[in-house]
Amino acid sequence: MADGRRGAYVRCRREEVAPVPEFMRNSDAFTWAMEHDPRLRSTVVTILVFEKAPDWDVVRSRFDRVARTVPMFRRRVVENLPPAPPRWEDDPEFDLDYHLRRLEAPPPHTLDTVLQMARRAEMADFDRARPLWEVTLVEGLEHGEAALLVKMHHALSDGVGGVQIAMILFDLEAEPTAHEPMPPLPHIVVPRAGDGLLQLAAYDVRQLVALSGSALREGPRLVLRGLRSPVGTVRSGVELAASVYRTVRPINKTGSPLMLERGMVRRLGVLEAPLGDLKAAGRLAGGSLNDAFLAGITGGLRLYHDKHGVAVDELHVTMPVNIRAEGDAMGGNRITLMRFDLPVAVVDAVERIQRIHGRAGGVRDEASLPYTQQIAGALNLMPRWYIGSILRHVDFLASDVPGIPVPVYLGGAAMKVQYAFGPTIGAAVNVTLVSYVDACTFGINVDTAAIPDFDLFFDCLAAGFDEVLALAR
Repeated sequence: MADGRRGAYVRCRREEVAPVPEFMRNSDAFTWAMEHDPRLRSTVVTILVFEKAPDWDVVRSRFDRVARTVPMFRRRVVENLPPAPPRWEDDPEFDLDYHLRRLEAPPPHTLDTVLQMARRAEMADFDRARPLWEVTLVEGLEHGEAALLVKMHHALSDGVGGVQIAMILFDLEAEPTAHEPMPPLPHIVVPRAGDGLLQLAAYDVRQLVALSGSALREGPRLVLRGLRSPVGTVRSGVELAASVYRTVRPINKTGSPLMLERGMVRRLGVLEAPLGDLKAAGRLAGGSLNDAFLAGITGGLRLYHDKHGVAVDELHVTMPVNIRAEGDAMGGNRITLMRFDLPVAVVDAVERIQRIHGRAGGVRDEASLPYTQQIAGALNLMPRWYIGSILRHVDFLASDVPGIPVPVYLGGAAMKVQYAFGPTIGAAVNVTLVSYVDACTFGINVDTAAIPDFDLFFDCLAAGFDEVLALAR
């Protein structure tokens, strides 16, 4: 079953007036700019495993619908002259069949086969003249299974946005659902020579007007608030300044005396756990699912350092915080990266969860969160070496993504499990949790320059999660 037209291309036309371009959000421009260092790429790779190969025509049709529904999937990134961020521009030669691939799995036809393909996808850059995503259907796995390997740039979507997009792809029953008529192909306006400079000038004027308008609106309010409560106003200002500093402060060295180097080679691994057990472990210790997740990672890191005879107290972590608001468009990147320290030397799992709960909870209440875009805009004006200094001394990155809570199907095939691998962006390792129905998976993305003995690290991480899960068992 397919509801798309094979071989369809966008229609292009020239007009006297070019459309108003969509500029990158400052936070996405930040991640784009830091990729001048290939160790800091923001590539997200996801593996979806199905009980059998889904119908290819349905797979193609659903991604055609995604590309027509979510504009980012038909757009490429075009650089601008500073201080304007890059802009999203419709690809006049968008070719759906370039972004969709289909192949038979090579030996040994197991999940390890797909993990090796995902590892290469994680390390390879995109063709930046095209939209930043690729999908490969891998057929011929053992037991008749198949896998969908999805690679996209983080600027296209965060984890929550990815779940929203997934609901376009998937059905709730084995029989593919008949969707509404396919959205029409967009009309593409090809800009004329010189339009880019005019658009940049217009962008700078809009930014100046917005800044002036904000000052005119907020200035009298701040004065009135200062007159009514001078002490409270000063205190709020000091708290905000301190919060902003915690967000942007450079980290001069890693917390780990062991995981020091950073490189371009990655190794991937996966772990699984019952979702209910991980939630119960967090709850029994007075914390949350995310606290138990972080406690499993820090427990594994403690064991890994112990194996090397190295003492470690606290490590620097980067944790994405969801700032998506009601009414935000589907897809897109609506997170901010918060950096803070977590205890690692605590052996008792209950105490570790409790201490993590205090640290992580405070991060979600940071006063700087509403100012994410302004902070990112300021960072975009900083030297590239400063951006690198913020990220390359982070020890690990942890991301908790609430996944799909019910069984889903694609092209008549039931999805069995999902693994997600977030980018390390300067950290030694990224561990990404994704839930699906009553299970959760941990996608492990290791920088082998920092952690050369992947198998030992994997065993330690598994033991760290066992410490936490034992609380529920």
